[in-house]
Amino acid sequence: MTEPTAPHAAPSSGPGKKPGRAGKSHATIYDIAKVAGVNPSTVSRALSKPGRVSAKTQKLIEEAAAGLDYQVNPFARALPTGRTNTFGLIVADITNPTFFDIIRGAETTATGRDYTLVLAESAESPATELTAARRLMATVDGLILASPRMDDDNIRALALAKPVVVINREVEGIPCVVPDVNKGIGEAVRSMASNGHRKVAYVAGPPQSWMSERRWEGVQAACEWSRLEAVRLESSKPTVDGGRQTARDVRASGATAVLTYNDLLAIGLMQELQAAGIVVPDQISIVGFDDIFGADFTTPPLTTVRSPLGECGEAAAGRLLDLLGGSGEAAGTLRVETELVLRGSSGRFVA
Repeated sequence: MTEPTAPHAAPSSGPGKKPGRAGKSHATIYDIAKVAGVNPSTVSRALSKPGRVSAKTQKLIEEAAAGLDYQVNPFARALPTGRTNTFGLIVADITNPTFFDIIRGAETTATGRDYTLVLAESAESPATELTAARRLMATVDGLILASPRMDDDNIRALALAKPVVVINREVEGIPCVVPDVNKGIGEAVRSMASNGHRKVAYVAGPPQSWMSERRWEGVQAACEWSRLEAVRLESSKPTVDGGRQTARDVRASGATAVLTYNDLLAIGLMQELQAAGIVVPDQISIVGFDDIFGADFTTPPLTTVRSPLGECGEAAAGRLLDLLGGSGEAAGTLRVETELVLRGSSGRFVA
């Protein structure tokens, strides 16, 4: 082990410096070694595997690195180790608040375990999603797919190259984190039944959405149990505008209670119905799904089935990093519970 000698002043220039933007230079381990008075190999050990040098040496090296504004290059570090300490997260729509908490949860876990999160989106396109995943796979250690739109075979093919974890979908042979919709939907339908509703409309999400189908199955089962009629309506896109476009179909269906694939559809539907003079919830009750940020900003505030999205992001990142560390399970589904959040958009039906 090399112990420190008397520290030297930080060099203004030298062979270790690499040119950066605007003529600036980036510090290297050789610059840190000069300042700390140690060998470059000692700096490398201290920065990559703390604990392999003495506490005194570690402190000197960290202070020198901070003074030089040294930034670790994950791709340079990957050369000897094969690891970049980064992982990718692909979401279906980066503008959809549904994914905000998933991103935050994954980022929190990444930061806590010295990883960097790299974000991409598919814009609801299976082809775009697959292209983004393949590109990310070249530079990250693993990948999380949140509400993926590509087919199962492509997901499994990606997992042959590097670890993959999926959120909001079950894929055989892949570790998944999935909200259990049955509890929350059951509570929502029982509330509708107790408020005198007899016909429930479900506004579906994208055709390629696995979770949309599970939610429809949950609505059917809960309505059968409560002896309510269930009808499925399609939407053009899972957005506020898509919700507005379903308003005519909802009115024509004769349903007096509606549960939508997500909160954005519910918000758009409510806005369009109110613009047409329909009173919510007296004439039509509306229930969304996910409890996104802003779901309670509407008038009336939106009743919704809450999904623990932050918990999903944290759990998925934890599962991925455990796999990368050699301790995780390479398959199986972790289920997290949903729950009904009652607000003003649902209530007793007034004939």
